[in-house]
Order: sequence, then structure tokens, then C-alpha cells
Amino acid sequence: MNATSKRDVFFSFFMFTADLRPQDPDYTGVLINHLKALTDMGYDGFDVHIAPQPATVDHKLEVDSYVGLKKAFDKAGLKEVKFTTNVGTTRTFDPTSPYEEQRSQALSYLKSRVDITRVLGGDSIMSGPFLYPYGVFPLTDADEPMWSDALQDWMKPRFHDARSIFEDLVAYAAAQEVKLALEPVKSWESPPPNMVSEALDFLEGLEHPHGGVTMDTAQIVMERLGERHHGMLGHVVRAGAGRRDEAGDRSGVDDVALVLRDQPRREGAHAVDHAPQIDAEDPLPVAGAVFPHRAEGRDARVVAHEVDRA
Repeated sequence: MNATSKRDVFFSFFMFTADLRPQDPDYTGVLINHLKALTDMGYDGFDVHIAPQPATVDHKLEVDSYVGLKKAFDKAGLKEVKFTTNVGTTRTFDPTSPYEEQRSQALSYLKSRVDITRVLGGDSIMSGPFLYPYGVFPLTDADEPMWSDALQDWMKPRFHDARSIFEDLVAYAAAQEVKLALEPVKSWESPPPNMVSEALDFLEGLEHPHGGVTMDTAQIVMERLGERHHGMLGHVVRAGAGRRDEAGDRSGVDDVALVLRDQPRREGAHAVDHAPQIDAEDPLPVAGAVFPHRAEGRDARVVAHEVDRA
């Protein structure tokens, strides 16, 4: 009888913090204490958010600060602990921008995040909503929020403009042996991509096989399984129901270019030195990484939330 292969279990550090503050030695000590406690509980690795810094900060200095952080982890006896990263783009570092210079800045930013992922986790995974900036809803000339079909149409040329950036990014990540997994976020939290099918449609035209998708099962359910329209994915979603994050299972990414997640999103990230708050109806966040919730109840796919039933 074949022995059951062990799957790595990763803990989302978003339970504690959205910023590792690698240049703060006191905070590094707090992180080490948490890492040791959780590895003693049986966790194999951790999904950590790489916080964006002001545009004036040199990306090389950022990478160097994480080199120092990893050395501190290793010195504390955590050398064998595995790390994946969660990354998002910003208004400044926007790969979908219509301006070439801004897209170039976004590429440099995302490459630095690949470098940081390599520093922390080696042959690892960088996931997150790193296509369109998370939670940044566009406005019309009349300063009104853009909704529904208008928003979808507004996004099309931006997705097109981002393709060349992502071609360069996935090739760079492949050279660093880092796998990319784009995460769609539900439509009332952020503009597209909101469904796995949309993320796959964007990636479909990219030539390099290192580009994949993070499947956050909570997001998928809330977005009403929009990926049912994608032929390849239908059976994968059903087969993946109930599974936890398998970021440590490299074959899962190579075979179907997917990372399954199941975790809640929060109103804000809680400091690592404070007790986390968990809503009663939220699924247990064993693994996966997400951004602190910053959207304002908007929905990229509906015109209005209230319907006059009179």
C-alpha cells in the first residue's frame, strides 16, 4: 500500500500583520517568537505580505532589508521554515496604467517582490492581486464611481497594456524559480479581475507557463462561481472544494497552475503583538494571504445594490 504523501500546511501571517517591518530589529524578535510558536504547533510554512513602501524608497534597499530579516530567522533556528509571499500593486506601481513610464515603474516594483520572495522562500510562490491595484475604484469625469459594464469596458485596454509587463515579469520570476499566482478578488472589494475565469483569460495569452492563478475558495463562493464558464476549471473548482492552501505542494502549481486558498478578509490587519480578531462566521484561516479590506462596499458588476420593488 502506498503511503499517503504529506502536504505542507501554511499559516497566513495576515492573522497578525500586513507589514513585516524588516528594518526593525525589535519587531523581528516578535516575528521570531510567533514563528517558533506556530512551528511548534505543526505548521510547515507561512504566507507573508510584502508591504509596499513609498515610491522614493530604493527597491534594492528593500530587498537587502529582507535579506537581513531572513538571516535573523535562520540564526533563530528557523532556517527550514518555508515562506510564500502575498503582493499587491498600488496606485503608483500600476502595471495596467496607460502611461508607459508608470508601467515600467510597476515592473521594477514587481520584480523586487519576486526577489524578496526568492530571498525568503527560495523556490516558492508569489501570489496576490498584483494586476490591477487592489480596491482602487476609478471615477468618471463627474467624480462619480464607475460601475458595471462601464467599469468592465474601462478595464479592457488596461489589461491589454499590462500584458507586455506580465510577459517580462513571468520570465523574470521563472529565472528566479518563483511561481506567480494572480489572485482575483470579489467585485465589491476591487475592480477586475474578480473571477478566476477573468484571471485565466488574462494569463491565457502569456507564453510562459510560470503564470498561474490563486483560487481563494471564499472569494470564489462569494463571486458565485463565475469560473464555471471556463471549461478547464470547472472540475478543478469542484475537486478543490474543502481543500486548504497547498502552496508547499509544488506539483499542484506545475500541473494546473492553481493555488487553492480558503480564508477570510479583514477590515484591517492586526498588529502581530496584539491578539487577532476573528468573526464567528469566518472560515478558519489556516493558510493563505490577503490584503486588509479597504474597499467601501462597492461592486464592480452591479449598477445598484438597492432595487425598488414597488
